[in-house]
Amino acid sequence: MKQKTVFVCTECGNESPKWNGKCPACGAWNTLIEDTITVSSSKGGANAKTFVSASTPATLSNISTSEDARIHTGLAELDRVLGGGIVKGSLVLIGGDPGIGKSTILLQICEYLGKNQSILYVSGEESQRQIKLRADRLGVQTENLKLYTETNMANIVETIQREKPDILIVDSVQTMFNPEINPAPGSVTQIRDTAATLMRIAKESSIATFLVGHVTKEGSIAGPKVLEHIVDSVLYFEGEQHRAYRIIRAIKNRFGSTNEIGVFEMGSDGLHEIPNPSLALLSGRPEGESGSCILCTMEGTRPVLAEVQALAAPTNFGNPRRMTTGIDLNKVLMLLAVLEKRVGLRISSYDVYVNVVGGLKMGEPAIDMGIILAIASSFRNRPLDSGLVAIGEVGLTGEIRSCNFLENRIAEAEKLGFTKCIIPSANSKKLRKFDKIELYSYNNIRKVLQDFL
Repeated sequence: MKQKTVFVCTECGNESPKWNGKCPACGAWNTLIEDTITVSSSKGGANAKTFVSASTPATLSNISTSEDARIHTGLAELDRVLGGGIVKGSLVLIGGDPGIGKSTILLQICEYLGKNQSILYVSGEESQRQIKLRADRLGVQTENLKLYTETNMANIVETIQREKPDILIVDSVQTMFNPEINPAPGSVTQIRDTAATLMRIAKESSIATFLVGHVTKEGSIAGPKVLEHIVDSVLYFEGEQHRAYRIIRAIKNRFGSTNEIGVFEMGSDGLHEIPNPSLALLSGRPEGESGSCILCTMEGTRPVLAEVQALAAPTNFGNPRRMTTGIDLNKVLMLLAVLEKRVGLRISSYDVYVNVVGGLKMGEPAIDMGIILAIASSFRNRPLDSGLVAIGEVGLTGEIRSCNFLENRIAEAEKLGFTKCIIPSANSKKLRKFDKIELYSYNNIRKVLQDFL
């Protein structure tokens, strides 16, 4: 046994023999932290003694890929994000800020999974009594759920081999440690070793495994960035603790589409599904107020309508403030420059605030027109038509460019009762006819503002 000091990047997990201000792999600054690892001199490495492989080679034609291998969770929104359900032998990482609802949803699905599956819930953060109290609040009473409070991976592996569960939940991966490795729990080395061990068990024993990973605002070493290359799927919880809506987003999924989202509402008895996110996000929308516009974004294969609000107010400072919530600040700065240069709005002496209602985070190009209309509406203090939806990407010359899945977006707007929709001219020739919504096609943002503001 010998010790070695390495410097690990908290953004990409790359190891360097010496410290650098900039990570040589991903280029991030000030992300290298010192870590001490113990190198085993025995053949097979540190994990050789903790798990014995039981898998055998299989012919490709004999491997089943039928949908029967999927295990439904009882929550249609979660199944959607996972790609249709849980895949046997998969390793899923659920990340998010502390207190966002990760442990709640995993314990909540145990009630449905426990009807046909055996579940082992390993907790390194809470006692069995604490988990039992939360289970009572969530209405979880299945007899196929076993609670195990332990942080030593050697004991956990032994328990898994003895119990042979169908579903394994580890909460959280930052608290687990291998006693044969010197660094403390939560270090990069410990997290990697824990994930690698659980991955091997999941694949060779066909145990569907969920890992909980905490994320801090600074993207600390305990975050799941180190694990994203190891696991099969990465699900992120989005939303604020003080708001009711929670959004689960798949940013990596080997068994389904990425960027799918599931929308939930946090209540006193757990998370409740919201099958129509557009309707929920538009509830309580103000009527006849300037600075509000409805836009449509694609989240995976699902069109979602959301309200974007903007406030433009004269500034009292030399440099006007620009603040955004739910939208990238650089995108808003670019669109403000387009309004200033191409449309002629003298907005450089105004503070501008842009917010997506409901806590949704959006970044695709087709939301550009909605943001511009909201800002211009607030600047001119003229409200937009309450039945209007804006869809389209805006270029630096003020042109409106085409976007994908336009028919799906328009159909969603029509279903929710909207009567007018602004679309790019490049898409207008290929669209089917819509009966209940009137389409307005444009190729320049200046003409849009002239007609609607």
